[in-house]
Amino acid sequence: MNQQFILTSPGLARHHAIELSDVLEACPWPEALAVSMVETDEARDLWRIEAIYADEPDRIGIDDAMQRAGLDGNNLSITPVPQKDWVRESLAGLAPVVAGRLFVHGNHDRHLRRSGSINIEIDAGLAFGTGHHNTTRGCLVALQKVLKAYKPKNCLDVGCGTGVLAIAACRLTGITAIASDIDEEAVTVTRDNARLNGTAHLMRCVTATGLDHPAITAHAPYDLILANILARPLMALAPAIAAALSSSGRLILSGLTSDQVRMVRASYLAQGLCVIDTLVDDNWATLTLAHKQRGMA
Repeated sequence: MNQQFILTSPGLARHHAIELSDVLEACPWPEALAVSMVETDEARDLWRIEAIYADEPDRIGIDDAMQRAGLDGNNLSITPVPQKDWVRESLAGLAPVVAGRLFVHGNHDRHLRRSGSINIEIDAGLAFGTGHHNTTRGCLVALQKVLKAYKPKNCLDVGCGTGVLAIAACRLTGITAIASDIDEEAVTVTRDNARLNGTAHLMRCVTATGLDHPAITAHAPYDLILANILARPLMALAPAIAAALSSSGRLILSGLTSDQVRMVRASYLAQGLCVIDTLVDDNWATLTLAHKQRGMA
């Protein structure tokens, strides 16, 4: 695996952290693989921003983006990510996640599995999506809300990470799913997790940029599309995602903050979709959308 780099900010007030997160997400060069907010001081409402890069980022490009946004980049640090399985090591300290009928856990918590729950074991490896992040939990909750009144026939998980969302959809419904990610490591992890959870026969895992893959095109349209990525990619992918969603389908989006809901919603409204449900967990939002001709506001 290539050496990755992490950009880290000091503790910032929430509104400054959100501004910095937006700047780093929108910066085309260097382009971050992931940008996250980590609370460092609950009493003072301070947050640290972390951004992961595939290669050492150009500090000049970051400084230019910061200056255009009127932000101070002097206190940002850029360091190599240690060449170890740091995500898997961190899982040992994570408690299982309960989201409705779903009980998501690591292999160290198999003994805590619940009878009557749908138990999903996730080995994150070097991929994102253990179920612990607000956005992943939001998608799992939104998925179960959708399935109470709607029965999809197939599913597409865009930016699958560890595959937890596609696996959950398959376990809850028995439908087939395409799980795609731009990162080959994530696709490998998703494929392993599918085998681990008994859904490998229902899932096809592919490496793709957005929806650009023959397998994705061949199985379209989709009754259920899940995309837990970042606000900017969600907006860029709006035309392709809307075109791939069946006329009666449901679309679940996350990876965006509450402040980004309006612009993401506008991108999909322009494609003929409307928001039919919104879940907010702290400052993170999960949207459920459908085609407007279904008579929904």
